Amino acid sequence: MAFREYTVGARLFGFALGSSMMITLFFPSIDIRNVTATESALDRQLQDGWDAGFNLTDPALKGWNKPVKVLLTKDPKTGAAVPPGTYAYVYQAGTWFPSGIIHPVILGAGVSDLSMQKGRVSEADNKAGAVFMIKHATFNGQDYPYIEDVTATEGWMPADVMNSVPDANVSHAGAGKTMFVREGCWWCHTLLPEETQDWQAFGVPPMLGDFNGASPTSFGSDRKAPDLLHVASRNSSREWLMMHFFNPRLVQPHSIMPRFDYLWGDKDASGNKIDFDKWRAEYDEYHEGKRDTPPDVPMPAKDSEIRNLLDFMLSLK
Repeated sequence: MAFREYTVGARLFGFALGSSMMITLFFPSIDIRNVTATESALDRQLQDGWDAGFNLTDPALKGWNKPVKVLLTKDPKTGAAVPPGTYAYVYQAGTWFPSGIIHPVILGAGVSDLSMQKGRVSEADNKAGAVFMIKHATFNGQDYPYIEDVTATEGWMPADVMNSVPDANVSHAGAGKTMFVREGCWWCHTLLPEETQDWQAFGVPPMLGDFNGASPTSFGSDRKAPDLLHVASRNSSREWLMMHFFNPRLVQPHSIMPRFDYLWGDKDASGNKIDFDKWRAEYDEYHEGKRDTPPDVPMPAKDSEIRNLLDFMLSLK
């Protein structure tokens, strides 16, 4: 009798858990197709790429198979000046496209129509690579943002764009989101201000359409530290963030955040080997009052993982 009751209880628990997961995961996936993607959503998915979690193209979460976001100063083909703040999203050959390119219908009414008809996203070929931009146009009397495949419309190839800008204008925020997921930043930080006093502390809460096509959303599991969705609007100093990641106690003496100095790799921006033991010994001397200033944080190499993570942090506006 007792065993039978246990079996029935276990089955009821399994049914209840399965039902709750369906409500949490399955139902929203149906409704999201009816939500119109905002410009913020288009920027996020074009910047982040197909997926920032575990997948077969990046099993170790190294930030592989990711696009880059480029700040343009001139037309890559003609050399003509472009308006300030013009960005392009470069997908090298073989880089997987995000859901909004593969399945434009998820972008919602207006945005999907313009992206397919005017933006010609269906012509994008990941084997050859592509360049995308976010444009605006009117559809049924209303203004919408949409994705344009400028490889199809303007003939821009990834190499054209990358050769036209300095490295300082290139953001690896897509790979940085993979670092954010891999390092467990979401365990302490959220990317989701709430409809509470968060308005004053962390900025405006996002809309559902802001996450259309995001994979994963990285909302976070708890808030043991500040929300980061608009962190770059509060602090856009790359130098401050760099020190914070190398050793948080440099800028917040009582911080419980762990060090992420290992993301620098073995060498700094000049190619010199980083002596972590020496740095930590000098920092201990500073902490104990034996020296007046802390040791300098090494500048990260442009291909280091911390560069990617910093780019992601600075994209959160």
